[in-house]
Amino acid sequence: VQLQASGGGLVETGGSLRLSCSASGLTLDPYAIGWFRQAPGKEREGVLCISSRGGTTYWTDSVKGRFTVSRDGAKNTVYLQMNDLEPEDAAVYYCAAEPSGSNWRVADLYKYWGQGTLVTVSS
Repeated sequence: VQLQASGGGLVETGGSLRLSCSASGLTLDPYAIGWFRQAPGKEREGVLCISSRGGTTYWTDSVKGRFTVSRDGAKNTVYLQMNDLEPEDAAVYYCAAEPSGSNWRVADLYKYWGQGTLVTVSS
């Protein structure tokens, strides 16, 4: 089982990026998928989470109105669309799969993790 986060890169403040979370050896549909990020010198934080059927999304306050998440079951991929990026959004972004979706901010509840993709935002 392997999750892979991709799509990171360098973007200017106010720009956009779309991250992808794909999986091999695992069908993502039954899992809530969380996106986390970790900036240098900071703790890993939950950014948002989409429920297993895509009906519910949870956000951390700092990204509400700027970040959205979607699922494509046919491609076994979850997308994180990040708009109006700010320097404070710069971090390594990880996706993770968790069976139930409760307490989405608790990283220890996630069963599978991707390796992360770096997002850099220039000011």
